[in-house]
Amino acid sequence: METCAIVGINWGDEGKGRMVDLIAEDYDIIIRYQGGNNAGHTIKNSFGTFALNLLPSGIFRKEKMNVLGNGTVIDIRHLCGEIEKLCNAGIEISPENLMISSRAIIVMPYHVALDGLEEARLSDKPYGSTKRGIAPVYGDKYMKKGIMMGELFDRDYLSEHLKDILEYKNLQITGVYGGEPFTLEAMIEYLDTYGEILKPYIGETSNYLRNAAHEGKKILYEAQLGVLRDIDFGIYPYTSSSSPLAAYAPIGSGTPDIPVTRVIGIAKAYSTCVGEGPFTAEWFGEEAEKLRKAGGEYGAATGRPRRVGPLDLVATRYGTQMQGATEVALTKLDVLSYMDKIPVCVAYEVDGELTHDFPFPGKLGKAKPVYETLDGWGCDITSIRRFEDLPVNAQRYVEFVEAQIGCKISFVSVGPGREEIIIRN
Repeated sequence: METCAIVGINWGDEGKGRMVDLIAEDYDIIIRYQGGNNAGHTIKNSFGTFALNLLPSGIFRKEKMNVLGNGTVIDIRHLCGEIEKLCNAGIEISPENLMISSRAIIVMPYHVALDGLEEARLSDKPYGSTKRGIAPVYGDKYMKKGIMMGELFDRDYLSEHLKDILEYKNLQITGVYGGEPFTLEAMIEYLDTYGEILKPYIGETSNYLRNAAHEGKKILYEAQLGVLRDIDFGIYPYTSSSSPLAAYAPIGSGTPDIPVTRVIGIAKAYSTCVGEGPFTAEWFGEEAEKLRKAGGEYGAATGRPRRVGPLDLVATRYGTQMQGATEVALTKLDVLSYMDKIPVCVAYEVDGELTHDFPFPGKLGKAKPVYETLDGWGCDITSIRRFEDLPVNAQRYVEFVEAQIGCKISFVSVGPGREEIIIRN
């Protein structure tokens, strides 16, 4: 049995999707095990360029099974639209290559409404929500007020369950926020409209995955976001509402008895961040805009300009450790080719003291970056496929990062395309 998790080392947007798209060739099953449509993976391959928010990034390989696990939260309207877009682009999607856990929780329209109402209430102190209902739906999951995908098959049970939930949700919407209540009839119609389309894909993923593992099938877990957005170990409260850690992958997929044997942590060659919260090595102004444009740093789910800065090795080392990474993929090295000198954040200064350890969230607002500068290479590297063919300074940059984080860098991406990558044996 072989299992592998592809996970984010930093704030998310590290390039996980392109790595899943590449690595999926060697695996039989690709699983999204947490999160919803609040973040995206951008994929560039022979079909074109796509931003996936819910579908696993192995969906372009029709011979592979793609699974949305019980740890995900599913906006059924968004998922139907995503499937339609890919089908219109000539990508085959059917129950033969897509399966949705019956235990995954549905993101309802009232979750989206509550998300927007709360961000509006927070006013000038927002958490940076994408306003897609993710925090409210995970809140309902743990309040035992969620609706599971499997409930779509039992209309009587669903109607009674939803009636009770709506009584509670409408108290929040009208009493706390002064918003408009949702009706049972409208919510049932919503579930009927999109649920009917998705019913053929819904199944018991736990049994399927366990049987597949016993048959020797290879399983690839795909995370959304990164360590610093983890609900337990991230920059709380500026986090997501789920766990993108590799350790959660077996639970969020439905098979806690199947261990992860390989963990590929993904980190960019520089730092990016979408959303609010402390970001110690952040750049501003012209310097930031130049890096942002060079890397095309705009959110796949939201289109928001990403916050950018030099590679933060304090955060990257922490992320590598928390993911239990057995190896690392360093993405977008080519973006740095325009720089003559490349700063790297090697430590923080917090309350006048130097630290190489990632601080408690409450201390991050006081952290100041300590930089070391490396020489750039000043040439296009996108056509290079062997590490030894990289300019010497590019090799030194990779080796410096590798030594600082204490983990082997097995992959170096030099472009967005599937084949624009260097594999170090």
